[in-house]
Amino acid sequence: FLETTAYFCMKPKMGEKEVSPHSFFSIWHEFSSDFKDFWKKENKLILQERVKEAEEVCRQKKGKSLYNIRPKHDSGIVSKICSSA
Repeated sequence: FLETTAYFCMKPKMGEKEVSPHSFFSIWHEFSSDFKDFWKKENKLILQERVKEAEEVCRQKKGKSLYNIRPKHDSGIVSKICSSA
């Protein structure tokens, strides 16, 4: 524990000889809960961006036709009857 507090440069409070676990972990708890909240928000934003990108790709693919429509040629019986009349 003392090595960890020294690593994070924790100083004892006024009137204390050493850093107490309570003071260290109260700060650590605040840090970890803030970090968790920011992590969730960041992941949510990243997910929204990916969904938008996927929707855009789908729109682009739907915009391109998978088949070609050719104009109808008048070569059937009905066209011959209509043109002779």
